[in-house]
Amino acid sequence: MARCRLPVKRDLEGQDEWHLAEILSVKDIGEGSMLYYVHYVDFNKRLDEWVSEERLDSSKMQLPKKETKSSSHRRTESRPASPEHEIVLNGITPSDCQPVKKSSCKVTRKRKAEEDSQESSDGAPRQTGSMTVHVPEDKISRIKNINCIEVGKYRLKPWYFSPYPIELTKYDVVYLCEFCLKYVKSVTCLQRHLSKCQLKFPPGNEIYRKNNISFFEIDGRKNKTYAQNLCLLAKCFLDHKTLYYDTDPFLFYVMTESDSKGFHLVGYFSKEKESTEDYNVACILTLPPHQRKGFGKLLIEFSYALSKIEGKAGTPEKPLSDLGLLSYRSYWTYAILNILINLKSDQGQERPQITINQICEKTCIKKEDVISTLQHLNLINYYKGQYILVLSDEVIEGYKRSLAKRKMKIELRCLHWTPKDWSKRGKW
Repeated sequence: MARCRLPVKRDLEGQDEWHLAEILSVKDIGEGSMLYYVHYVDFNKRLDEWVSEERLDSSKMQLPKKETKSSSHRRTESRPASPEHEIVLNGITPSDCQPVKKSSCKVTRKRKAEEDSQESSDGAPRQTGSMTVHVPEDKISRIKNINCIEVGKYRLKPWYFSPYPIELTKYDVVYLCEFCLKYVKSVTCLQRHLSKCQLKFPPGNEIYRKNNISFFEIDGRKNKTYAQNLCLLAKCFLDHKTLYYDTDPFLFYVMTESDSKGFHLVGYFSKEKESTEDYNVACILTLPPHQRKGFGKLLIEFSYALSKIEGKAGTPEKPLSDLGLLSYRSYWTYAILNILINLKSDQGQERPQITINQICEKTCIKKEDVISTLQHLNLINYYKGQYILVLSDEVIEGYKRSLAKRKMKIELRCLHWTPKDWSKRGKW
């Protein structure tokens, strides 16, 4: 539903800037003062916040306008191939080179519009086989309800709404046990819990360890309470997520850093036990204190390491968040360029040759993700009747810089894991 818009003053690095925003809610804080919950237009919802009336410019209020539909089309243009770093790309057709991302987004928008039109009477999330669900956004779910969360030595400012018990929303800080993720309302309650809690690591099987980095596999049915608590915490930082109460069909892979006090949560991803779409990730998150340190790519690399052992290509559930897309595109770029740059010509061939399927087999990345990454890098060219990948010096230098920055990598020799055939198990 369209809302009135008006400029709101934001303090960005010590400088005041005005941004157009929508008012989603208002609350009375006494003595005639009001606070307004605003969403900044064209910005992610994680920047939504409560502001005072002094930060609003009501003189420039804009009334709602009727939305008009517009469509844009991209076309792939061919260009002459560069004489250096050419790779013949066999087994690809013109239909494969269509802008995959664009068409898939249209389908997503259409489905989301249909879902938004089917309003639920009780506002409960729909039960589906997917960890990521899109439900009609109501007034409550658009407003952050938790002010601050303390986990171990970190205090986290939530980005989005999370369905914690309503009685916790009145406290300035919600305290979590960093090992079992149980939530309590005060430091006293947390200390009482810690004196009884025996966990020093996630309640699952440790399947990977290299130096101080470990991964634990957790069954959503066998460890339901921990899985639900993990989902509640993750919802604070993931916009469209999650059936937190229905964790039975999922496995959770929790990454930790260990020290003398225990194994501390860094991030995790979940995946369906049985996926008809070959999804190897349902939801993925690196906690904010550990972001921009390479842990996100490590989580992604680990999900593809599991896919390699399973012997099939995988892909994350779509659509990805803005930060998720950046992380995945960075990993796909690194993995694909690692194959192409180290590719050598066979005897008697002028240029190295490779097929899309061969790239998929070597990286375990799904075909559509490989093609969309090559298109994003602008590497695919049609030249003299065949598709050619042209690796420019700029692309190669970018790969070398990325390689130099990567301090952590998954080593398969440290992974001790055997995939289960969940379709043959009567009950999970």
